[in-house]
Amino acid sequence: MKSRSGRASLAKTTLQVMEVGQYVNPQGESVAIAAEMEACKAGSEYFEPGQLEQLRDEVAAVPCPFEETRFELVNETTLEGARALAAEETGRIGVLNFASAKNPGGGFLGGSQAQEESLARSSALYGSLNLFHEEYYETHRKLRDAFYSDRMIYSPGCPVFRDDAGAFLEASYEVDFLTSAAPNAGAIQKQRPLMVAEIPGIFQRRMDKVLALFAAKGCDTLVLGAWGCGVFRNCPQMVAASFAEFLKPGGSYHGRFRRVRFSVLDRTETEPIYGAFAECFATAIETS
Repeated sequence: MKSRSGRASLAKTTLQVMEVGQYVNPQGESVAIAAEMEACKAGSEYFEPGQLEQLRDEVAAVPCPFEETRFELVNETTLEGARALAAEETGRIGVLNFASAKNPGGGFLGGSQAQEESLARSSALYGSLNLFHEEYYETHRKLRDAFYSDRMIYSPGCPVFRDDAGAFLEASYEVDFLTSAAPNAGAIQKQRPLMVAEIPGIFQRRMDKVLALFAAKGCDTLVLGAWGCGVFRNCPQMVAASFAEFLKPGGSYHGRFRRVRFSVLDRTETEPIYGAFAECFATAIETS
């Protein structure tokens, strides 16, 4: 869906689907998702940074459940990666939502286009995020700090019912969404240039908590990617290297997950973002 108005129209119908708890698939069949939506909302949780630090310590005290972690790198959208894994895996699939810190679903209602907006148009995620409007979004608005914070929202078993083009799926599938905002490197560089050197350390500490929360929730498969490398302008090499440090052999989360798929969409001719991930993981990763 290329036009802003078209995407806004899709967002409107997504809200209607969430209201009635069902949709009609391309075969003309009604697909009910009300039970899955209610279960997702009932299980959704908001986490303060202190809670996540405690979770991280608890995870570190438990032996790794897997001997190794299998990596994949694919030039694709997050939704494409999630759908591919859902067709193959039976365990819990965790998907990182590259979140806006100030608006649930980012600008999806107005037709904006980025990773979070695509997820919000295609699933029941928006209903979960709105449960924590005051705690998460209003708090970040009041902070007026482009580093944002380590606060996170966890939305388990969230039904996904569209593809990237906006078409309804024959059947829905469920994933666990983890919503976390990366530091806005572009805004920091403009507003607080003397603080730019702090970005990598803060990014790593936030990533540590993201992976700890996924592990604590029992996700054995993850869909990750170029978190914060779009409008927030974080360095792809820094993001990829941070993931590699935590997840490759010797990292504190190697063996915490059985399978990690990096869905890194890069349509540029030289593929600098995709290339950063390929370089950081090199022989450890399966590419396609």
